[in-house]
Formats: sequence, structure tokens, C-alpha cells
Amino acid sequence: MKQAVFRERNKQYYRVLHAPIWIWVFWVLPGYPLTYDLYAHGPDRRHWIWLAIVVAGVAWRGFKGRIPGCEQAPYITHYGVHQPNLGYRVVCYTAAWIDLIVPYTLNLIGLVVASINGHWLLLELYRYGYYLLALAVVLATFFDWTPRARRDTFGEGVERAWFYIAIWTVVPTQVINWAAWRLGRFMDLAPLPLAHARLATCLLSTAVFFLLGFAAKLPRTQRHYEGVAAAGV
Repeated sequence: MKQAVFRERNKQYYRVLHAPIWIWVFWVLPGYPLTYDLYAHGPDRRHWIWLAIVVAGVAWRGFKGRIPGCEQAPYITHYGVHQPNLGYRVVCYTAAWIDLIVPYTLNLIGLVVASINGHWLLLELYRYGYYLLALAVVLATFFDWTPRARRDTFGEGVERAWFYIAIWTVVPTQVINWAAWRLGRFMDLAPLPLAHARLATCLLSTAVFFLLGFAAKLPRTQRHYEGVAAAGV
């Protein structure tokens, strides 16, 4: 058992600073067409309406202490302790994993297809693939496989690290993918070589950030094992 936090209560600024994170998580969650249009064209009236709903919901749940990081006191104070996970944690972390896995996977598939035939199918991928992949994440949570959304918090020391490895891998790579997409118009390349360059950039960024996270060189990526795993058995 390893102590995870040394504070007895969360300070108000700590609670407030977690709210924008979860606002973003639920703002970009809806899928096709809202999420696709947000990433492809930027926000419009629909997105601002949805944002207002999300802000109201997160503010309400955060004030009640029912959003991760917005609690009055830390729920998990030690790694390696068996305690039931809370429903709002399960919902929030499942949503966060959908945000991380689904757009990245669709973008990667789109880059692979474009590198083969030069055609961009991201619209079709979001239309037909977003909810299938999101359902896969939800099923993973149902079967107790999703890190930080499992029924028991015993493995939080490892699950937390893998969650942040995913964040460090996906978020910078998606920003780089967006930059490569925007800057592509200024490159004097035919569609196929341009797709190859974008795919190579995506894979290189993914590999670099994943390896840095796996090696625990990035913040919050240190893994704390308990029980049999800690003994190396």
C-alpha cells in the first residue's frame, strides 16, 4: 500500500481547476456530426448551445463534489486499497477514454486509407465508426476492463499512470495532426505524398510520446504496482 495524497481536503482552487477539464471532456463527446464538425470546421451555434448545457451540468455536479477532482476531499488516498469505485468516476473516466481513443483511432485509420489511395474518408469514418468505437469503450467498462473506471480502485496506482500515458500520447499527437492538416495546403505535394508525410508525422509523434510515458519520463506516468504485480510474480 502506497499513500497517494497527503492532504485531507481539496482546496477550492484545485476543485475549480478540474472543472474545465471535464467541460472539455463532455463538450467533445457527442460524436457525429457535432464532434466531427467541431474538429473539421470549428464551433458554430450548435456547439455553443451544447457547451452551455455542459458547463451548467459540470458546475452543478462539481459544486456537489460529484466530478473527479472536484470532491471536497480526495476519494483515493492510498494505492492498493480495495474500495468500490464511485458511479460518477466510472461515467467520467469512460467518457474521457472515449474522447482519447475514438477520434485518434478514426484519424489514424483515415491517414492510413489516405496514404494508400489519396482519398480522405474522415467524414464517413465519423459517421459510421464513432459510435461503434464508443460502444466498445462502454463495453470495456461494463466488463471491468477500463482503467480508472473499474468497479474497484485497488489498481489505481497503475491505472492512473496508463490514463496519463494515453493523454500524453494522444493529445500532443492530435494537435500535431491538426497542424499537419492545416499546413498541408502550403506544401507543394501531391495528395498521396502529402498523406504519407502526415501519416509518418502521426506515427512518429505517437511513438515518441508513448515511449516517454511508458518510461515514466512524463508527469503522472509513474506506475505503482500492488500485490502479485508488485512482487513481479
